[in-house]
Amino acid sequence: MPVEFLGIAATNDGSETTARSGAAFDKEYTIRLARAHEEHGWDRVLFAYASGAPDPAPAAAYLASKLDSLQILLAHRPNVSYPTFAAKTFATLDQISDGRLTVHFITGGNDHEQQREGDTLGKDGRYARTREYIQLVKKIWTTTEPFDHEGEHYRFRDFVADVFPVQQPGPGVSFGGSSPAAYAAGGAEADVYCLWGEPLARTAEQIEAVKAAAAAAGRTDVPRIQVAFRPIIAPTEELAWEKAHRTVGAIRARREQGLPRHHRGGAPENTGSQRLLAIAEQGERYDRALWTPTAAATGGAGNSNALVGTPETVAQALLDYYDLGVDILSARGYALLDDAIDFGRYVIPIVREEVAKRDAERAAGAERSLAAVRG
Repeated sequence: MPVEFLGIAATNDGSETTARSGAAFDKEYTIRLARAHEEHGWDRVLFAYASGAPDPAPAAAYLASKLDSLQILLAHRPNVSYPTFAAKTFATLDQISDGRLTVHFITGGNDHEQQREGDTLGKDGRYARTREYIQLVKKIWTTTEPFDHEGEHYRFRDFVADVFPVQQPGPGVSFGGSSPAAYAAGGAEADVYCLWGEPLARTAEQIEAVKAAAAAAGRTDVPRIQVAFRPIIAPTEELAWEKAHRTVGAIRARREQGLPRHHRGGAPENTGSQRLLAIAEQGERYDRALWTPTAAATGGAGNSNALVGTPETVAQALLDYYDLGVDILSARGYALLDDAIDFGRYVIPIVREEVAKRDAERAAGAERSLAAVRG
């Protein structure tokens, strides 16, 4: 099966290790970083969402108008707009990008962060709302006659859009989470299910949970699986590990200086972060190259487990996940621009070559089996 690579579409050069050097929305840097991804073998980039941060939708439209082939994954929280408005926004952006859009729906795993924009709904209620929201967005994308809706969270009358996506029946739907409620919602509605990088055995368990949820929802297909990591690469293993320890030191120093706020301290509320911290407490190194101190240093914040080693080591580690059924590999370094270039130059080609070999071997095996049956 084909493999895809997802990078980050940051609007400034700040990270967990370095304060940004300019404005929160730096137009020149946004395009420079995106162009580095496009020129070095990446398939798409993620515009993330956070309260108070630059709005990702117009930033994505700006990027789409400047670049020709890089695809866009747009993060969106259902609490910030009505589904009728959002469906039009996404359709317009799909038009601007000539069909390069996928939408990542974020339910929200932290009450404090949600409340910053007026969302007081509890976690289980948020998942139910997200599911209804996605269903409505999909319907709006494909319905040419006015319709009414009377649901648990949304009600409207006589709505029909006058702008539709290039992609039909619509842009891909991406979803993530590690709780039973997340599996149920994403298993039912998602084209892509997103996981944070965990040890291989735990990732395999999560993939099975997503498949079970899709089956329980009556689907005959299953979402594609995406897994996210923070690669730390260098020409030798020794240099990679030195770089990894420097990175953790920089994360800790940055937090002591006061990172731009995300949410209040204390134990994380979302299951995904709780899982990352539990894994870190049980050990620092797993499998071929997975390293957990970066996650521990951030308090399990988001995509934070690292893959450490030479490009060859990290590529082989990614192929281990591919062999589990993961076909979208998300990666983001700490020096955003330089790491995107290095990963694209030295890791992506190895993975693509090995995937092509695996696909060729599978095709040859299938041909031999078919010949045996015919013979």
